[in-house]
Amino acid sequence: MHSLLKALPYIEIALSVLLIVSILLQQSGASLGGAFGGGDSDVAFHTRRGSEKFLFIATIVIGILFAVATFATIFA
Repeated sequence: MHSLLKALPYIEIALSVLLIVSILLQQSGASLGGAFGGGDSDVAFHTRRGSEKFLFIATIVIGILFAVATFATIFA
């Protein structure tokens, strides 16, 4: 148990890097004009398929693991 507590900061670093990479790899559906109210309205209804869906779910899982590791570090 003590060795796990020593490894938690390194696990958090690895998870944070994976989380950043997974977020940056996701394609943005809206252009810059969409951020200011312009752009296509069709973009809002996009179905994720294949690798895009896998990356989306992986980002959620990595985010949850990062939060759990952070809480474990705080409350340990």
